[in-house]
Amino acid sequence: MAKNENSMVTHPDVVLIGAGIMSATLGVMLKQLQPDLTIEIYERLNEVAAESSDAWNNAGTGHSAFCELNYTPEKANGTIDISKADVIAEWFEQSRQFWAFLVEKGVMQNPRSFINSTPHMSFVWGEKNVQFLRKRFEAMTTSPLFKGMQYSEDTQQLENWMPLIMQGRDRSQPLAATRMEMGTDVNFGCLTRNLFKYLKEMGGVTMHLNHEVTKLKQKEDGLWRVRVKDRSTDEKRRVRAKFVFIGAGGGSLPLLLASGIPEGKGFGGFPVSGQWLKCTNPDIIAQHQAKVYGKAAVGSPPMSVPHLDTRVINGEKALLFGPYAGFTTKFLKKGSFFDLPLSIKVNNLRPMLAAGYTNIPLTKYLISQVLQSPEDRMASLREYVPTANSKDWELEVAGQRVQVIKKDPKKGGVLEFGTEVVSSADGSIAALLGASPGASTAVSIMLDLIHRCFPNRAKSPEWQAKIKQMIPSFGQSLKDNPQLCEEIREHTSRVLQLKENHLVQRES
Repeated sequence: MAKNENSMVTHPDVVLIGAGIMSATLGVMLKQLQPDLTIEIYERLNEVAAESSDAWNNAGTGHSAFCELNYTPEKANGTIDISKADVIAEWFEQSRQFWAFLVEKGVMQNPRSFINSTPHMSFVWGEKNVQFLRKRFEAMTTSPLFKGMQYSEDTQQLENWMPLIMQGRDRSQPLAATRMEMGTDVNFGCLTRNLFKYLKEMGGVTMHLNHEVTKLKQKEDGLWRVRVKDRSTDEKRRVRAKFVFIGAGGGSLPLLLASGIPEGKGFGGFPVSGQWLKCTNPDIIAQHQAKVYGKAAVGSPPMSVPHLDTRVINGEKALLFGPYAGFTTKFLKKGSFFDLPLSIKVNNLRPMLAAGYTNIPLTKYLISQVLQSPEDRMASLREYVPTANSKDWELEVAGQRVQVIKKDPKKGGVLEFGTEVVSSADGSIAALLGASPGASTAVSIMLDLIHRCFPNRAKSPEWQAKIKQMIPSFGQSLKDNPQLCEEIREHTSRVLQLKENHLVQRES
């Protein structure tokens, strides 16, 4: 390293901004595809996976569309649309295949440190909601991706499935639940740390924590000039890179806007914060073993779908309920209150105002959430755990999500709740915006990015063969091939040690 950091100039092939699950996944995939690539990683905090990838910050689950009711809307004619659920379930299977590939390579020695079997359930009450869930079950079980899903309105069966939820419940009202035994809980914080540990051990990869990217500019030679500041010493460095990935979670939008690429113009962000009620009573935690999702309140964002969630965090079983939504102008949990106002530019002002005007119910919902008292939060919890006692639960602050606002020719601007990859025309820079399902589908999102930003190499026989090694079902539809779907699941379940696995182990 040069004595004077201010004069340092480096020339990596790839720069990854942000040390979360997205950058970790992309970095490992690129090094598998082309081992001689040089990569530099910059993270503004002093540890990896400290924002949205951390298990306490909302990402400690496995969104596979088994139980999330917002992925299966009811159409005007009364039928259930499962197309989005099919896509997300297939994407999650690609993630499982990639993780199994890494376990087989010895990259991750102990899969149970980051993934554990946890049944996924949907639970509703009231005749209208029961009818919806019944129709949803009938529609979903036509797809091989949801083979094995069970449905019941029998209170005894429901008590066997979720005893904590059924304790003290009025059983005279209509109740129903679905259950997917093959559901999983994924600790993305642990997974991300494993991936970065592996990356740092590979040749040509350097990681810089506590370093913040302050400027991005593409020069006439096509290379990106990236200016970085060491937050602990204020020393500067200049980086010249062929490709830049902005995977900084809520911090991606400001950097995308700073890049000046035409494709980034018009994008805005709407931050939504979250909180959990965390159970502190081991006896209560032991009574529940599932992820149980309900129906979202009218006007609420998808990330606020209520659920009673069994998780494995730092090797210990945990039980959370929520999340309760809130509003802040920060784009990151450890960000600045100026994040939102500073993100407003001339080219995205109209889309942001239009999105705000057309999402008044969301605004009202967030205000009501912010004004909630501890008693209000406990009342929401008791809809799922009727016997809940406030002394057994404490409030835990979750992470930040920045929902995407984009230009729309008819409405001026629309608020999106998914994830979006924005890339330049020449493929030299890409940014990931948005939230759910995010981490669970990181592998598919990064595969799409690779094909978009490295089109010629991605089509080469060498890269195609390697992608098939990492994701054996790549290029084939599991939805349309029941036998392949079953074979893939059998293989990944065995490698990831998911069969009969309801135990937990500490991180390794």
